[in-house]
Amino acid sequence: MRFVIVTGMSGAGKSTALKMLEDMGYFCVDNLPIPLLSRFVEMFGEPDEDVKKIALGLDVRGGQDFSGLKEVLDEMDQKEIEYEILFLDAHDNVLIKRYKETRRQHPLSGSGRVDTGIAKEREKIMFLKMRATYILDTSKLLTRELKIELEKIFVEGKSFCNLYITVMSFGFKYGIPQDSDLVFDVRFLPNPYYIDGLKEKTGNDPEVQDYVMGNEKSRVFLDKLRDMVEFLIPNYILEGKNQLVISIGCTGGKHRSVTLANALYQMMEQQANYGVRIEHRDIGKDTITKRK
Repeated sequence: MRFVIVTGMSGAGKSTALKMLEDMGYFCVDNLPIPLLSRFVEMFGEPDEDVKKIALGLDVRGGQDFSGLKEVLDEMDQKEIEYEILFLDAHDNVLIKRYKETRRQHPLSGSGRVDTGIAKEREKIMFLKMRATYILDTSKLLTRELKIELEKIFVEGKSFCNLYITVMSFGFKYGIPQDSDLVFDVRFLPNPYYIDGLKEKTGNDPEVQDYVMGNEKSRVFLDKLRDMVEFLIPNYILEGKNQLVISIGCTGGKHRSVTLANALYQMMEQQANYGVRIEHRDIGKDTITKRK
């Protein structure tokens, strides 16, 4: 039997993850009272039980007292009952924004502020994050990207190291992305903006890519960037980092940065032990500005 405990921060996507797991053939139960957890596991662990894949959602909704959960998990460890913990997380500002958009009240905020409830929840469930088998930060994940990551883990059985990487292109004239971990400036490369026929195109177009990557400096930069990233990622994983944003910028975020971000993403996408996505933050802003 494969038994997965789905938990994490309220608003991080646990309900969505449970629905996805249900579509993947898991028998899903949401918000089971903690005192019933041991009996629940024993019941489905019997040899003649037909249910072989179970996902159980646990969170602070409904006044769940997590003080006894640690003891229950310790008991399961002693009995050598196998289980996995999927912990869904997101940055505080993202969680606050999601609560404001849905106009829902955080289960621990009472009549107070949402950020107060989030702080209380982090403290209550930190021990679960420390014991988690998988940690997924959904701050930047689209629903389809979350599904892809869950399928990798729970359907395809691929290795997973709790790190999700965003490769982002941007324009310096619009500001450096605030959540960047690594920032690289490629404004030293020749600018396709000043080349006839390339100005209105982007780094997603083959003509621009050929122009940018046709320069030896671009190829050398990409090789050095790849070497640096390959060195840093294993060390970030050892440090426990679960979200990494690599930002590559040029003047307008349309040509050079998009080309190099795409090239780096294609290299990293071949790795099976971490998730990676591409985002072009400012690729269309020049066009919008001109229209105004």
